[in-house]
Amino acid sequence: MEPQTVRPFLHVIPFPVGQAYLWRDGDALTLVDSGPPGSADAVEDAIRRCGADPAALRRIVLTHFHPDHAGSAAELADRHGAEVVAHRADAPIVRGEAPSPPPDMADAPEWERALFDQVHAPSGSTADAPVLEVAPPCRVDREVDEGDVLEFGGGATVLSVPGHTEGSLALLLPEHRSLFTGDTAARVGDDPAPGVFNLDRARTVAAFQRLCALGEREGVQIVCFGHGAPLATGGGETLARAAATYS
Repeated sequence: MEPQTVRPFLHVIPFPVGQAYLWRDGDALTLVDSGPPGSADAVEDAIRRCGADPAALRRIVLTHFHPDHAGSAAELADRHGAEVVAHRADAPIVRGEAPSPPPDMADAPEWERALFDQVHAPSGSTADAPVLEVAPPCRVDREVDEGDVLEFGGGATVLSVPGHTEGSLALLLPEHRSLFTGDTAARVGDDPAPGVFNLDRARTVAAFQRLCALGEREGVQIVCFGHGAPLATGGGETLARAAATYS
């Protein structure tokens, strides 16, 4: 996989589904999400392709527990001694101490239910009885909640955005006018939209609207989505336009 540079300090590491982000503070590295299970070697290769050393990985911030985001966190953390950060509501699931609740598709639009059935058809699951992959259990060294600040990018403020999962989080980096949305928001083509396969669709839409308003108010330029190409500039204005569609 070939990483993509958003800014000199920020790179996208793509996977067949979704992506992780590499943030560089000098030689110190932070990974936002970790990719699906079995991706540790590929992540390390991508880090090297960005001109950095995987041994400098200081922390892995998980936006939520789903395996396409948390799947390689345990292996990477064990290899490099990186601190693993997760929201307190998702931390027991990340550790393997609590079961992974499936999304509630009852209020999802028809196209989303059809997509869900298509994605999970090989396992024989349905929207009523999904069989979902689970990330390998991973230690969580730091549990966070609304307003906590992580020590990278000049200070990354944690935003609690429940809906996609109960412990979904986003990150606002005011110094760099950057926003990480996790799966609360996705980018479909040019347009941001609420994420799919949610534990609670209504709360996800409300969290999406919150991030859109915050992005406009804070003058955000860079927006990093869990799925879909990041916005390298004009992110706040783009989010503001998208919010009107879901008001």
